[in-house]
Parts: sequence; structure tokens; C-alpha cells
Amino acid sequence: MYFDNSTLVYLDGEFIPAEQATCGAYAQSLHYGYAVFEGIRAYSTPQGTRIFKAREHYERLHYSCRAIGLPLNYSVEELTEISYDLLAKNNLSDAYIRPLAFAATPHMTLTTPASGNLLMAVWHWGKYLGSQSLRLTISPYERPNPKAVPIEAKVSGHYANSIIASSEAKGRGFDEALLLDMNGYVAEGPGANFFVEKDGELFTAPGGSILRGITRNTIIDLAREAGITVTERFFRPEELRGATGAFMTGTAAEVIGVASVDDVVFDTPFEQTLGAQLAASYSALVTGQKEAVEASL
Repeated sequence: MYFDNSTLVYLDGEFIPAEQATCGAYAQSLHYGYAVFEGIRAYSTPQGTRIFKAREHYERLHYSCRAIGLPLNYSVEELTEISYDLLAKNNLSDAYIRPLAFAATPHMTLTTPASGNLLMAVWHWGKYLGSQSLRLTISPYERPNPKAVPIEAKVSGHYANSIIASSEAKGRGFDEALLLDMNGYVAEGPGANFFVEKDGELFTAPGGSILRGITRNTIIDLAREAGITVTERFFRPEELRGATGAFMTGTAAEVIGVASVDDVVFDTPFEQTLGAQLAASYSALVTGQKEAVEASL
């Protein structure tokens, strides 16, 4: 699914066959989840292959590395150039890009390493959560306490929480989990932010226990451009009752509707909600259609 015998990846300065990319058995990242990553999408547009918000993603990669003390010796510009080169070498345009900064040196102590490594892979990946509106369930697992870990850093080890929550929800027959924070407020999904529409406005969790996703921020900008009020505030699951609809956002998922959260069913078809309107605007933006229309005016 992710690679075949012709796929190339970038590893520490070289483009090599994916099947030759390895990590040592004593690597600190392997044992402790001590690594950071990004999920980025490239799209085929009328202007050619475009990586959506490459700068924002790679600036966050740098932030994540600083947050945990992991060296990263590549500039944002260098990372962007490598991304485009890797896409071209693999003949991909519409693709998912996964840069991973990690520590490959054998290192079993709980201290930061002296050096870091970089892997970058690309593959064709459809919408992570599909295209049908999701049935969510409130997870028995909470988002990590922001005083325990740098929650705004996209740290590989944090995603053990996501895997456990998502697997538990699917084991009970749901499509995905919805996690609360340590105070019982709605936070986000295992790999996507959550929005709810109520009384013609949108609500989403503020920073704190969530990763303020780049797709999330883009949707907020698009909504406000369209005159839609977006409020970032804490809210409890009970407040979902009476809502018109809900949706989730993320680079891998893009924008996906939510049909229900446990016994709370959103009766309005997703196609008639603000979420659908914003999903269309987002698609036009990332595929360059919005830019092409504006250029023709």
C-alpha cells in the first residue's frame, strides 16, 4: 500500500529504495516513541503539483523538534525542496507526504540525543476516514494532560493514545472515537479536530488539550471569510444535543461529516450543513480551483 520495489524515500541526505530504509534495533525512537512527524498533502492543480501549506507544516516540525530537544539540521526551505524532489522521483502529484525526524543512534538512556535523523516518504493515500459521515463514540480514554507533555508538538509517542482510542471505538462498532480532555470537555478525534454547528455558528475546542491542526486553522479562516461565526471554547458532550451537524478536519482526513456521537444523531443531511459548504471551499483551495477562478475574474 505504501511502497513497492520502485518507491524511493529520502533518508539522511540520500534518495534510496524504500525497502532499504531501516532503523537500528537500539534506536531511541524505536524504544521510546521519541520522534516527531508531519502529515502533509500535495495536490495536482492547474498550476502544477502544489504542496499545501508546506511552510506551516515544516515550521511545526521544527517546533516539535525544539519542544522535545531533537536536533533537526534542515531548514524549512530545504525540507520543502526535498518534498518536491521526492514527489517527482516517485512520479506522484496527488500524494501524502510523511517527514519523520527521529533518533537512530543506539541510545537507551532517557536523555536527549546529540544528533537526529530524517526520513521522508510519499505515497498515494485517499481520505483517511473515507467519504461517508462518521458514527463517533465518546472514548473512555482522555487526551493527554497538557502539563505532562508538549501537546502542540506532533510527537510520535503521543499517538499511542490515538491508536488505543481509535481501536477501542472500532471494536465497539463505531467509525471513530471522540476524546474528551481531563476536565470532561470535548477535545478532538484520534487524528482529527472536531467542529459542531449549532444555531448557525461553529464551535470547536480551543488550544490546550488539542493539536491545533493546520487544516483546522484553514477551515476557521475559510469560515470567517464566508461570514460564518466560529467560536473556540470548551463545551461538554451534552451540548451536542440540538446541534445541526458536526464534522472533523485533518490533513489525512481533509473534511469529513459526522452523522452521530453515541445516541446524539444529527438529523440534517451533511450536504445541507456549514461543514459541507466549508468542505467544498477547502477542496477548491487545496486543488488550486479557487486560485484559478480568482485569476479569471
